[in-house]
Amino acid sequence: MKISLVISTYNQPVALEKVFGGVRLQTRLPDEILISDDGSDNFTRDLIKKFSANSLAPVKHIWHSHDGFRKTVILNKTVVAAAGDYMIFTDGDCVPHPKFVADHAALAEKGFWVQGRRCFVQEKFAPEFDAKKIPAFGWMLAGKISGAAKGIRWPIPLIRRDTRQRGIIGCNMAFWRDDLIAVNGFDEDYAGWGVGEDSDIGTRLYHLGRRRKFVYGRAITFHLNHPSAPRGHHAASLERLAQTIAGGKIRCENGLNRHL
Repeated sequence: MKISLVISTYNQPVALEKVFGGVRLQTRLPDEILISDDGSDNFTRDLIKKFSANSLAPVKHIWHSHDGFRKTVILNKTVVAAAGDYMIFTDGDCVPHPKFVADHAALAEKGFWVQGRRCFVQEKFAPEFDAKKIPAFGWMLAGKISGAAKGIRWPIPLIRRDTRQRGIIGCNMAFWRDDLIAVNGFDEDYAGWGVGEDSDIGTRLYHLGRRRKFVYGRAITFHLNHPSAPRGHHAASLERLAQTIAGGKIRCENGLNRHL
């Protein structure tokens, strides 16, 4: 099984550098690393070049010019560019645990997609976060991390197989690439930050017959908190998602087909 690790980003080079620090520590390297870039400037481009020069896994920088929040578009372009059989998706503000990729590899199972969890590093403490130290318990006691139980790698993971909507988040998901192609990838009709697009693809995979493995205690990420972006599209996105849920939709109209 060839694994593609996808890291989505837009103009967050400080956080992205910490994410790269976590990637360097992986006990199981991905077979390729794809940076899915929604139009970042040269600071991010230079950082990726520096990381690529010293990476033990090949790195691809997938970029398009910025024209508002178009994460679904750049993710679809990234899926097209990927060479892996299995794709792990995370964000450029989520530092992976050293066993993040190894855990996802162990969780991969035909007929399922995987949803991992994240804990939250409080914004004012994010500059202190060091990928070489996994501080969940101590930082929890100090009030620097919320949801710290999601940042601890338990001796035995809790895995629930389901088709629920609760807990679908795009910063820690993994799919078989063939399943992404079957549902036509991410729905590019979703525009704007933070609502709907992740739940939509999860829902369409449910309709395809792919249940979710909802995992606690494995495949952990540490989200570096930051100010939220505006969500003016919120109502329209939720309505689109409701239609996908109610209609049993499997394939979106505007997805991978625009780029294959």
